Order: sequence, then C-alpha cells, then structure tokens
Amino acid sequence: MSRRATIRTAHDDAALVARALSPDNTDEMSTTVETVERDGSEATADDDHAAAIVTRIDRETTSGLQSTVDDYVVNLEVAIDIVEQARTVQRDEPTDTGPVSDTDSDSEHDTTQ
Repeated sequence: MSRRATIRTAHDDAALVARALSPDNTDEMSTTVETVERDGSEATADDDHAAAIVTRIDRETTSGLQSTVDDYVVNLEVAIDIVEQARTVQRDEPTDTGPVSDTDSDSEHDTTQ
C-alpha cells in the first residue's frame, strides 16, 4: 500500500518557486502550478487569481513519506528565500534601456547646412 501526501502552497510567483524546487523532486514526486480564483474554483491566470504550487508525494512507507515531506518543506523554504532575494536585487538594479550614446544627435549639430 502506498502512502500519499499533497502539499499546496500559494505564492506571488508560484511558477518561479516551482522551477526552483524541480531539481530536488524525486521520481515519487510531482509538482504543478495551479491557478485558482479567490473563491477556490479553477481559473486561468491573471491579476484576479492566485497561483498555488501543488506537490504530490507517493512513498511505500510512512517513514519514507515523512522524510520526503520534511525535505520538501526545507527545499520550499529555500526556494521562497531565493525568489524573494532575487526580487529585491532586481528592484535595486536599473532596467536595461538599450544602447546609449555619449554624443548628441546629428540633427542638433549638423554642420553641413
């Protein structure tokens, strides 16, 4: 008989957190991102909806399930910390404005007239 656990957690950037978790998933685990409306029904992603990471774990023994769930929760905490740190650093860095020239435009200093 298999033991099962489903862990559902809501996040602002659930897809990014799920990607950070995926390298640690074992064959007995599956992680998906589900989008749900605030009232709990399923919906598509937009500003009016919340996203949740849903991880399902199947193990043959209770102790194996407990160990995998413990590891997953630690990995989840680390992934959340990394995503939050990345957001903080991103906000502190200027966005790329494309190529910038040190000289004035040709129209302002046209000497061929």
